Amino acid sequence: MSIAFDGHRAVNDLSLKLELGEVYALLGPNGAGKTTTLNMILGFLQPDSGSIHVDDVDATTDPLAARARTAYLPETVMLHPALTAIENLTYFALLAGRKLDATTARGLLGDAGLLANAHDRRAGGFSKGMRQKVGVAIALAKDARLLLLDEPTSGLDASAANDLSDVIRNASQRGLAVLMATHDLFRVKDVAHRLGILRAGQLVDERDAASIGPVELERLYLDRLAA
Repeated sequence: MSIAFDGHRAVNDLSLKLELGEVYALLGPNGAGKTTTLNMILGFLQPDSGSIHVDDVDATTDPLAARARTAYLPETVMLHPALTAIENLTYFALLAGRKLDATTARGLLGDAGLLANAHDRRAGGFSKGMRQKVGVAIALAKDARLLLLDEPTSGLDASAANDLSDVIRNASQRGLAVLMATHDLFRVKDVAHRLGILRAGQLVDERDAASIGPVELERLYLDRLAA
């Protein structure tokens, strides 16, 4: 898929395929085209060429159906501050067409890593990491097939980032395909099965995450961006 703005190719002939249960890390600096790629998958931007399929649904011709199979976790998860975690989850699940009872909602929040003592607290006092966990619970409630994460570790401390890694692994084990746009090389080695390096809208390298060490990955990343 490709897209240009004012004659500038923001994404150029990008081809990605994720299997269910796979975690793919799309690496690149700001301006590389990562968020633009996610916005095309979500149907917010129409590619100039190419096709996008989510669970065999063509996202370019039927974006609503594709979006129903997709969950999106932005860099900042917006929740209703006056509602509790349980209330936020049940409200957003209802918008997606699923009615949750309290037991199911608590189970999903627990699966997303939110401690039980936070389930009945108002979201206005939540940290970024806690809001992300509610966001993941919303994705699980939606029964999505694809989870998109945009810079998920930005602004998180080490403990919250480790918690997020556990959440991503859990989503993978539940059979979700996970595409995370990030420049966090350390976290990539921690959770991803495959990684791709995006530079100026082009995929310039792709590797199995298990085949490359952290020092080698950092060197490869810097070399590819400097080429």
